[in-house]
Amino acid sequence: MNSYEKEAFYELKEWQIKMEKKPSFANRISKSLQTKANNLIPEKVHVVITEAIKNMVKAVLVGSKFTTKKPMTNASLEDRENLVNEKLNFYKKTAAASGAGTGAGGIILGLADFPLLLSLKMKFLFDTASLYGFDVKDYKERVYILYIFLLAFSSDKKRLEIYQIIMNWDKYKETLPKDLDLFNWRNFQQEYRDYMDIAKMLQLVPGIGAVVGAYANYQLVEKLGKTSVNAYRLRVFKKL
Repeated sequence: MNSYEKEAFYELKEWQIKMEKKPSFANRISKSLQTKANNLIPEKVHVVITEAIKNMVKAVLVGSKFTTKKPMTNASLEDRENLVNEKLNFYKKTAAASGAGTGAGGIILGLADFPLLLSLKMKFLFDTASLYGFDVKDYKERVYILYIFLLAFSSDKKRLEIYQIIMNWDKYKETLPKDLDLFNWRNFQQEYRDYMDIAKMLQLVPGIGAVVGAYANYQLVEKLGKTSVNAYRLRVFKKL
């Protein structure tokens, strides 16, 4: 390993320690409060969010909506990750601008931001997969993208389960059904919808929505970026 790879490997191990932590008491309380808050959200909001996530998951599995370049070959880990960081910065700024613009309009425009943000997240993940050298034309690579997405935005309890799938991907992918119709995409939509935190809901409030929307979107994409980088580092380092 060169110096960059050693540093990346160290960061990966730190991330793994965080992923392997059991849910804390504080997290369980936070989850309970979040569930109560979700119960106060109008049903039409839940309907829009659920439908957006359902459409996103289906689009990823089919692979028709998200296009990207061919897998990057013959590049160092440092070169790959410099390009990933450039992509991440672009998508964070784009997501923040979207959150500010729609958040300023209250509940109607705020709801419009959900499918847009989902699309930005998925486009980033498709780009990231290709930069790390993985072919998203492969159905199983698209499923891996969905698991990265779920790992980033699921509860602590669910996170441990998804992390084990990511860790043992080579074995797990062999168990995936060949028929896309048999893939249980409903689990993905439910977990992500349950994750939506109070800060994101405040984006729907007129007056403060612009500031909250920009911050929430930026942080959500930032979290996805860190998760995806380490999820692909796991596979890259197995090859070194």
